Amino acid sequence: MIGTETISRVIGQDVYDESGEKIGSAAEVYLDDETGQPEWVTVRTGLFGTKESFVPIRNADLTNDGVRVPVSKTKVKDAPKIDTDGHLSPQEEEELYRYYGMGVGTDTSQTVTTTETTTTGVAGTGRTDTDYEARGTVGHDTSGPTTDDAMTLSEERLNVGTRSQEVGRARLRKYVVTENVTETVPVSREEVRLEREPITDANIDKAMSGPAISEEEHEVVLHAETPVVEKEAVPVERVRLDKTTVTDETQVSEGLRKEEIEVEGADRTVDSDLDRDRDRRI
Repeated sequence: MIGTETISRVIGQDVYDESGEKIGSAAEVYLDDETGQPEWVTVRTGLFGTKESFVPIRNADLTNDGVRVPVSKTKVKDAPKIDTDGHLSPQEEEELYRYYGMGVGTDTSQTVTTTETTTTGVAGTGRTDTDYEARGTVGHDTSGPTTDDAMTLSEERLNVGTRSQEVGRARLRKYVVTENVTETVPVSREEVRLEREPITDANIDKAMSGPAISEEEHEVVLHAETPVVEKEAVPVERVRLDKTTVTDETQVSEGLRKEEIEVEGADRTVDSDLDRDRDRRI
């Protein structure tokens, strides 16, 4: 059994059907106003968890693996399409009770409850006077044999909070590209240059050392430089992904209900607080 003390452990847990097959993840829990016990849980289903279906949690079990509900995955898949907007009308909840074959309400009251969610995903329930009159029961704020002679006025308060959820992922990846680099390198080469010198007393002996007339050849080896290219890989920097938190402001709007009173069947009604204020002004 899941009680009010374990509700916080239910939200976000995986939900499994009666045969152990995963249905989805728990989003919000709805409480019965009469007993204060968990009555419904909305389960996110679908490929991206965008669909929410109401599933009875009255006889569910909370295990180390998640929440096991006493219905089948197919039953949840075909459940009535009801918006999870924080409020279940009596007609909507009657439809859910009929679909899952459950009794409506608790032994102390057969009235179908309407359900209100809060920002924590847990909800309280409330009933209207029309519902009590239609079923002939005594509510928690009407005079009758089980209550005193005063009505309780209640109003909804807005509690706003935040919850963390995944909105995206960033990935750091490196890949190889090739770019052409051009550099100018000076290269040298040897060329043949013909030098002539006249016969002088200084070189006449070398000039006359051979035969007077002959054929002869001399060979000179020429050299030239060519570019040589080598590549090496060197580290240039280190790169990592980091996270920073940026805080923005957003506005949340929600309609809040409150109970008013009116008196019928009386010629004149005196408000004691109003009379005291009038007496002070005289």
